[in-house]
Amino acid sequence: MVEITSPAPLLDENGDIKTPGYSKKYYLQYDRNQIKAKKIRIKEWDYYYIGNQKWGLCLTISDAGFIGVISASFLDFETPYQINRSRATAFPLGKFNMPPNPEIGDVGRKIGDAEFSITNDGNERHLYAKFPKFGLNKEELLVDIILYDIPKEYMFIATPFEKPKHFYYNAKINCQKAKGYFSIGDVKYDVSDALGTLDWGRGVWTYDNTWYWGSFQTYLDDGKTFGFNIGYGFGDTSAASENMLFYDGTAHKIEQVKFNIPGDDEGKPRYMEDWTFTSSDGRLELDFKPIIDRYDKVSIGVIAMIPHQVFGLFSGKAILDDGTEIIIKDKLGFAEKVRNKW
Repeated sequence: MVEITSPAPLLDENGDIKTPGYSKKYYLQYDRNQIKAKKIRIKEWDYYYIGNQKWGLCLTISDAGFIGVISASFLDFETPYQINRSRATAFPLGKFNMPPNPEIGDVGRKIGDAEFSITNDGNERHLYAKFPKFGLNKEELLVDIILYDIPKEYMFIATPFEKPKHFYYNAKINCQKAKGYFSIGDVKYDVSDALGTLDWGRGVWTYDNTWYWGSFQTYLDDGKTFGFNIGYGFGDTSAASENMLFYDGTAHKIEQVKFNIPGDDEGKPRYMEDWTFTSSDGRLELDFKPIIDRYDKVSIGVIAMIPHQVFGLFSGKAILDDGTEIIIKDKLGFAEKVRNKW
């Protein structure tokens, strides 16, 4: 696999990725102005997940060219139940001014009666959101969360597509510590025992594609953090995969990982049955027991987004670069299969 270890522009003069590969820091520099595709094809998003063993909170701001969205989801893993709300605006075409760097930069948007903003000074990320009529009984969602103690290493991957001018540049920053709260009506949730993940995506996608993605983060018994990012399914990944373990602020690269979803090979996945995950190098072997399938389909004309983001309990083992074995048992995370026509 190709590891990027020094700063360079992400794109060449033709709008293609200069050096496909992965890195553990922000070395390949993204500049929207260097993209040669039409503005309507550019997709940029920041997706945050903050969660513990009892609940999860998802917050998204996305400028997908033809549509701009802010969204919030709440997942109760004990009952279980889910709430998904969003607001959309047509054809932002870059007006959201999404930051070119996941390590620093602010972004925010108010759409209708809802708002979501991120203030990031490079040390802390302040997430603020307000969604009226969010709860099951129309209660308001308020979010005031700070993510801090950002790991010094995390996952970046620069993935080209076969089609010229098309690419995806992605960062996954797991295991960020959290403080603050969110509330749904009169019910207030303290986030001090939760961890946060950022999925930062910038690129020009082909029209029809499918991806697999899994993400996990937890506190171990000794108080250190452990997590992983796994995924595949689109683009030319011959230079690198996005599979990586995270331990106490450091990143550990692993080889290919296969999502074994019951019925998936036959084209009829049974998402709420138990899954397994296997790695080609034997460094990640997992069982997964689903709790909630966050299925929030969007279909407008030729545009379709068909996500199955499944939250559940992971058990198994992971092996770090030095051979240290990490055992997890019934810890909360998620894995998904998503098909987009966009």
